[in-house]
Amino acid sequence: MIHRNQDPKLQQIARERIDILFREAKLNPEYANRYVFLARKIAMKLNVKIPKEYKMRYCHNCYKYFTSKNVSIRTNAKTKAVEYRCKACGHANRYGYAREKV
Repeated sequence: MIHRNQDPKLQQIARERIDILFREAKLNPEYANRYVFLARKIAMKLNVKIPKEYKMRYCHNCYKYFTSKNVSIRTNAKTKAVEYRCKACGHANRYGYAREKV
């Protein structure tokens, strides 16, 4: 028996809706935070992962959508990470990077 949140058709629909919501967030900055909230809620309800490209677009502490006005992006050589610092709450989201092997 397949549980409702494990149905592949529903999970595919959820991925499509998350994709639509993040595209709309990029176009409508005044509703962007609401769209992030809805996308996270859909992902949690149907047990779907939000793609990394979308995860990097919002703060993981206050869930605000990043725009050029509310984020500062830096590279941190000590931790070997790209650091997205939210100006709303001050939280630093870090995404690691590795050097290319020659």
